[in-house]
Amino acid sequence: MIQVNNLSFSYTKQPFISGMSFSVSHGEIFGFLGPSGAGKSTLQKILIGMITAYQGSAMVNGVECKKRTKDFYEDIGVDFEFSTMYEKLTAKENLQFFSSLYEKKSRSIEELLEMVGLDRDGDKRVSDYSKGMKSRLNFIKALLHDPLLLCLDEPTSGLDPTNSRMMKDMILAEKAKGKTILLTTHNMQDAAELCDRVAFIVGGKICALDSPHSLIMSKGAAAVTYTWLENGEHSANCPIDRISSDERLKGLISENRLQSIHSGEPTLNDIFMDITGRTLV
Repeated sequence: MIQVNNLSFSYTKQPFISGMSFSVSHGEIFGFLGPSGAGKSTLQKILIGMITAYQGSAMVNGVECKKRTKDFYEDIGVDFEFSTMYEKLTAKENLQFFSSLYEKKSRSIEELLEMVGLDRDGDKRVSDYSKGMKSRLNFIKALLHDPLLLCLDEPTSGLDPTNSRMMKDMILAEKAKGKTILLTTHNMQDAAELCDRVAFIVGGKICALDSPHSLIMSKGAAAVTYTWLENGEHSANCPIDRISSDERLKGLISENRLQSIHSGEPTLNDIFMDITGRTLV
């Protein structure tokens, strides 16, 4: 679906995106993970044809992005981080207008509103919507023409836990239909849960690219932490693949002296900091 080779771009004389190369398969959720200002949103703008003054190649669905025509957008749906709705129109009026811009038959507006819990607010002006409601409305706008590729920029930003869960379930449902999804985020939990692969982006360059699980496992296996009482409380760590050789732990278990035991593994944020020396925020 996407093939990028030696992609470079700059807003000034200083390089902003430099020498990026990667590919995204059909039906894959691919995440761009990095701190604010790393180049994630700029890269997305190149891939949807908003920025064309780049060097190298960026192919989406067989089309070079700088040479796209209006037909290019028939198969691309975009959910920007901030609402692009007309505030004085109702939700239904907005969706009817945006669906009219495509040649493809629109999905049911009523069903889409119901999917995100806005069916009772469809006739309300968008100016009266909360930030979370606008975010959900913006998401279903990207689904109107049933595109092959979804580009989502911070799709759970501003959502409470319940609506964030609903949004992620909808993203996974679109993947199950065979859609390719680009997820731009600095939320490592969303990336770990949703993405088949992620690219760590810092300073306009890809520092690492793999599945979340592979990245985590490459930098350290899970470990077990346990505590016990012996003239006060003590604790120790043991790699999970060496439990059988930890004589202290085996003794504590046989004597029923363990106070607590739990396992843990590095997070994507830990791996990102380890590789780049930066945090995700």
